Amino acid sequence: MSELTGREDGNAVMPSSTESISFLQAFKFWLKLGFISFGGPAGQISVMHQELVERRRWISEHRFLHALNYTMLLPGPEAQQLATYIGWLFHGVKGGIVAGALFVLPSLFILCALAWVYLVYGNVPVVQGILYGIKPAVTAIVLFAAYRIGTRALKNPLHWTIAATAFLAITVLNVPFPYIVFAAAMIGLVGGFTFPHLLAASQNHDACVVDTHYRYVIDDDTAPPEHARFKWSHLIWFVVIGFGTWLGCMAVLLKLYGWDATLTQMGWFFTKAALVTFGGAYAVLPYVYQGAVENYAWLTAPQMIDGLALGETTPGPLIMVVTFVGFVGGWTKAIFGSDSLLLAGVVAATVTTFFTFLPSFLFILVGAPAVEATRDDLKFTAPLSAITAAVVGVILNLAVFFAYHVLWPDGFTEKFEWVAAAFGVLAFIGLIRFRIGVIPIIAIAALAGLIYQLLI
Repeated sequence: MSELTGREDGNAVMPSSTESISFLQAFKFWLKLGFISFGGPAGQISVMHQELVERRRWISEHRFLHALNYTMLLPGPEAQQLATYIGWLFHGVKGGIVAGALFVLPSLFILCALAWVYLVYGNVPVVQGILYGIKPAVTAIVLFAAYRIGTRALKNPLHWTIAATAFLAITVLNVPFPYIVFAAAMIGLVGGFTFPHLLAASQNHDACVVDTHYRYVIDDDTAPPEHARFKWSHLIWFVVIGFGTWLGCMAVLLKLYGWDATLTQMGWFFTKAALVTFGGAYAVLPYVYQGAVENYAWLTAPQMIDGLALGETTPGPLIMVVTFVGFVGGWTKAIFGSDSLLLAGVVAATVTTFFTFLPSFLFILVGAPAVEATRDDLKFTAPLSAITAAVVGVILNLAVFFAYHVLWPDGFTEKFEWVAAAFGVLAFIGLIRFRIGVIPIIAIAALAGLIYQLLI
């Protein structure tokens, strides 16, 4: 392949052959991603797109978006599931598990440490200062993600109409995200039969790739590897293993502590939470709040809000706030006695995280082979491309939501945060004009916020 020269061309790291993605290379990337995946799902998807599609050219635009569309249909954190999907596509089951786990583990450790500081020392002004700088940067990252994905996914008037309608539906009418996804899928399903030229996922694909003279390790026409081929025996096997793993872990908690114990109830509650997280973390947070604060009293309402703030400042999915909930719950209930509060917090945080993310791995390992088998079938790709268009509108709504809470933290009638606005504008300019990476933007914003808070 003459295009694959093994050299660096600008910001693109060109692979030398289709065998160039070693497991060690992928492992290093997923580990790095786990530490830089700020900005919620939109920011995290943007980082993966920038690294995997544009810079490293490990996977093509079409294959990346096809995987993204599938994860948007699932309950659970879509960015973590997307990482699991792509890791699985690269290196099979071990690749998927490593990619998905490394997406979560750094955040687990960081949130446990922050929760310990929070509970022991109460006030954390350093974190508050860092948060002040990071929030407008995160807003800029989300807006940038809407721009980048939109320029690639909105290729005709129908896609633009779907995106605009989705934005208005969720912003003005408060239509739940699952209904928006369902409506977009139905439009795509009907459109795939009645006007297929408007919803073909591959239409104008080449026009949205900047460097079309280069190929990708996994390109549009690259056949799925052997492990990615759909087999009923594999599907049944993964269902049995996944359900057996969940059942075995619940049985251990039940045997050791009983049904009414805190850890057992956490396992059961967060399993249910994992299965209703359609629409991202913000859609499920009211359910978690109701259960953790009102029903089980694992933490207080102010602690829940503080946990959400800490979750926004750490890498990983925003739903990782459940780690904070588990840590505080284990600490508050002193499940191992008053002399082992730290151990109680860490164990409870691990239990909640495990049961929250276990279904995500199962959804990918069970469903991804079927998704790979349908990527050239318009009956399946048309609904998925319509969903991508709707997601652009939803991501834009998230940017508006963040901007409102960052710039008017006390409401429109109160003071406008001019400094935060300046941070956000500069971050967006850095991303779109100077192509500064997400992690340098986050680091600079965190430092600027900390300095500003110390000076005022």
